[in-house]
Amino acid sequence: MHDLAARLSELPPSCGPVRLIAVDGHAGSGKSTFTGRLAAALGGAPVLHLDDIASHDELFEWTGRLLAQVIEPLGRGETASYAPYDWRARSFGPARALPPAPVILIEGVGAGRRALRPHLARLLWMELPHEESWTRGRLRDGSEQREFWAGWVRAEHRHFAEDPSRPYADLLVLQSQKGYEVLPGPGETNGPDQEVTHRDGPSAVC
Repeated sequence: MHDLAARLSELPPSCGPVRLIAVDGHAGSGKSTFTGRLAAALGGAPVLHLDDIASHDELFEWTGRLLAQVIEPLGRGETASYAPYDWRARSFGPARALPPAPVILIEGVGAGRRALRPHLARLLWMELPHEESWTRGRLRDGSEQREFWAGWVRAEHRHFAEDPSRPYADLLVLQSQKGYEVLPGPGETNGPDQEVTHRDGPSAVC
């Protein structure tokens, strides 16, 4: 994980002074956990969760707000400000500041969408089939979220059919019991000799 963090830190800035790294994948694929560990390996890099940007009324139709509130200010080297959505209260909360940092991670379904890719230094995709991802997500959220998940699955299907992320991913992230394996993605042009494995625990490369 630390080797991956070092490689990302060495990339040229992609959004003003920021190296914006997106972690995309199906709901339930482990994006939040992986991103949290990567942020720690980056020395506490800020993380923008798209669950704070999306809402019940705009599961995927939040591109304009994200660009205006986050991407454009960061691109100018300014502090971004956005209002996180409260999924229980069904309303947006107080504004939250996001100052420009050397690396900022943005994670969530749709983080690698077409409108964001020009601003990304790297796009990572959590390589887990949607059936397994959604099963994990349903187990995590419990039966009380059954109706929400039914609507979410339809919306996610529609989003990725219209605006797929995986074909443009620079890296694919596979989770195992020993850690994470990071492989070149469909959008990578360096060739198969760039394959590298990162593992947590005593055998980690860090």
